[in-house]
Parts: sequence; C-alpha cells; structure tokens
Amino acid sequence: MHLDPAALSTLAVVLRLGSLDAAAQELHLTPSAVSQRLRALENRVGQVLVRRSRPVQPTEGGEVLLRLAAQIELLQAEALTELHAGSDPSAPPTQLAVAVNADSLATWFLPVVADVQTTQHVVLELLRDDERHSAELLRQGRVIGAVTSEPRPIQGCRTVPLGSLRYQAVAAPGWVERWGSGTAVDLGRAPVLVFDRRDTLQHTMLSALGWDGAPPPATSVPSSWDFDRAVRLGIGWGMLPEPTITQALDAGELVALWPGRGHVDVALSWQHWRLESATTTALTTAVVARAAEVLRPPDPVASARPGP
Repeated sequence: MHLDPAALSTLAVVLRLGSLDAAAQELHLTPSAVSQRLRALENRVGQVLVRRSRPVQPTEGGEVLLRLAAQIELLQAEALTELHAGSDPSAPPTQLAVAVNADSLATWFLPVVADVQTTQHVVLELLRDDERHSAELLRQGRVIGAVTSEPRPIQGCRTVPLGSLRYQAVAAPGWVERWGSGTAVDLGRAPVLVFDRRDTLQHTMLSALGWDGAPPPATSVPSSWDFDRAVRLGIGWGMLPEPTITQALDAGELVALWPGRGHVDVALSWQHWRLESATTTALTTAVVARAAEVLRPPDPVASARPGP
C-alpha cells in the first residue's frame, strides 16, 4: 500500500497546530483542501485518523501515521544533508522533539542537547512530562524519544535501561527543629512538598515507612529549582535527587530525615524510535553517556530491548 507523502505531512501539520484552519495557513492551502487530503488518507488506510475536536486529536491509527510522517521527514533531512554536506551551511536545521522528566532535565539531560546539537544539524525541542507519562508522547508520535520509567518498549520503539535516580527524604534544619526526624516525625501532620498532583514520590516514601493514614498537608511546587528551594526554606520535607543535595547534607544545610532507609530509587529508561538513523544513534549515544555520569548503574541483567 502506497501512502501519499503530502497527505502524511498534512496530517502531521494538522496535529501539530491543532486545527485544519491553522494547518491550511501554514501549508498555503484552503481548509477544504486540507480536509480532502485527510479524508483521502483515511480512505486509503480504512480508518479514522483524527478526532475533529478542539484541538484536533489523533486516533490510535493517527498516532501510528504521525510517527511515520516524522520518521520520513527525519530520514529525508538526513539524506539531503549528506547529499549537500557543507554546500549550504545556511540551511535550517531539522527540528525534533524529545520528552524528559523535570529532574532529569535539572540534573543531567541538558548536556545531551549540547552534545547532539554540536554534532548533528538538528534543534531539539524538550517536552517536559512526568517520567511515568512521558512514554505516552512517544506513543502519540510527538517525540523521537523519551526518558521514562516505563521499561516495556512501546510499538515501534527500542528501550535502553539508563540507571536509577535516587531521591532522599530531606528537610531544612529549622523544619527538623519543629517537626523532628526519624521516628519522632508525626507523619500525618508534618507538612510535605509535592511537585504536582501526579507526584507520588513523597507518598511512596510514607508508605515505605508504614504510614497508611490520611495524607499530610502538602504544598505543590511545580518546578525542580523552586521545589529544592522550598525544602531549604523549611516549607515542607520532600524527596530531592541525590546528586543535587550531597554538598548541602555535608554542610548541614539539609538533614536526612530517615538515614539508611529514607530514599526511593526511580529506574529510568530511554525509549526511542526503532529507526536506523544517524540522528537517533547520536542522540541515544549521548543520552546513555550523560545518564551514566549521574544515575546509579542499571540492573546488570537488563539490556536494550526492541519493541514489538
């Protein structure tokens, strides 16, 4: 079955911009022509590809073709770059998106962007999402790869174990003076910090300590830097990435609340398109190398796994 590249590209633009009218303006077409391209593509594959909502959303079939359209665009850009290597340095770079959780972005992922944009003619767009949900952006075809806590490869992707980011339960000295540490902490009353409503790290820690009562009072701080600062200001206790707090613990600026057991290890993986591409290879190499500088080593029996 042959799929029209122009129709695939139109699908990608519609889903990126969220409406047929916006896509028509970018493609210099009428909305009717955009709709006809989509309808022809849907007739070709025998299923609906987009939900005509606001914004337009892909169906499961639309997600598959969105990923295909992005892969074709990448391979075409790489081929043109190879054909005209050095002949047109002013040519715009290929734009690609990756999904990454906030704490990886704050601790080790930015050097990945520098590495890749130095060696490849690309610009990376970073989409921040919780590590338990970032793989969904990959499934939707919106990103080339994702840092995720989901080890099972999604359709059409490969998974590479990266290691674990350890979080320690810590608080400011002033907070400890008021609420205590170790067994002295009243887990149901002592104020806690959470990143957002989807952040379960602190509650995972409470469960590990045997707490099964009502949740303690919580303050939401949806920024890695501000979350760290909120802990240091004594607003609440929180789970902070180990690489960011070693010096503060040594200097007494932060206090480990439950030494020896007050930590949670979050295993991270890199999922990416199962595509033989210079860009995906360079990106994966950089991700693995930079993660190894910060994360605890992955399970030695784990290995890269292809998707179904």
